[in-house]
Amino acid sequence: MAAIGKPLIVIVGPTASGKTGIAIKLAKKYGGEIISADSRAIYKYMDIGTAKPTPDEQNQVQHWGIDLVEPNERFTVADFQKYANTKIADIRARGKIPFLVGGSGLYIDGVIYDYEFGDDVNKNLRAKLEKMSVEDLQKYCRVNNINPPENDKNKRYLMREIERQGIVKNNRKHIRPDTTVVGITTDKEELQKRIADRAEQMFNGEIEAETQTLAKKYSFDLESMKSNIYPIVWRMINGEISRDEAVSLFQIDDWHLVKKQITWFRRNPEIKWLPLDEIERYIFGILCDSNEQ
Repeated sequence: MAAIGKPLIVIVGPTASGKTGIAIKLAKKYGGEIISADSRAIYKYMDIGTAKPTPDEQNQVQHWGIDLVEPNERFTVADFQKYANTKIADIRARGKIPFLVGGSGLYIDGVIYDYEFGDDVNKNLRAKLEKMSVEDLQKYCRVNNINPPENDKNKRYLMREIERQGIVKNNRKHIRPDTTVVGITTDKEELQKRIADRAEQMFNGEIEAETQTLAKKYSFDLESMKSNIYPIVWRMINGEISRDEAVSLFQIDDWHLVKKQITWFRRNPEIKWLPLDEIERYIFGILCDSNEQ
């Protein structure tokens, strides 16, 4: 069949649910390449703290969407949409299957629903936001998976953060053609164990050195620095908290992220939810049907 007929396989789920492992397995088996849809993995030098695929994992199959910008560079959802669409077309043109994999809901939806994005300053969006209350703006951030500013009670800050994403139209009615979206279901206790194990692994690694390197070059006022593990590790390095307290805080942060991700994805009726060990068989069926068309 023609290269353009290759389906887009989308794998979503909360952090620590096993997305990377299953995506690599499927991409290797079926001749695919992975596009990471992780709003933290786009930053260079943030390797351990963002739980990027390891160098060994990246060597097993081609990965895209990783190390795109410096931590102090601006990168919007619209930027990711453009990047991902370019990679999807390129992967298909080479006769391979694109796998879009991640837990950043707005990154995923921006691609599979082809969201429209405005310019940096969109007058219609600005007028709409100015009429909204602080509570309405806070809700807008939650609904659209936008990280609110540190001062989320300041209307101007809230508006600026929303405008930074440049969202104009959210349309969940029309998913792009030839797209299959699979979500990983994970038992709560199993997911908490995965998070705990990952926290211990991170803090037994080189996370302190990575944090110190980043702190020398970048400010903790940056959104990229605030939304990761690094502020917690920095407090530990400076003696404000113990290692055990740092590990606990990181697990709490990760669990909050999990709940946010699950809430976001559960609203999407297009997602086929399956346990991790059933996804391979399901994707096999999808690809067989695609090949028969």
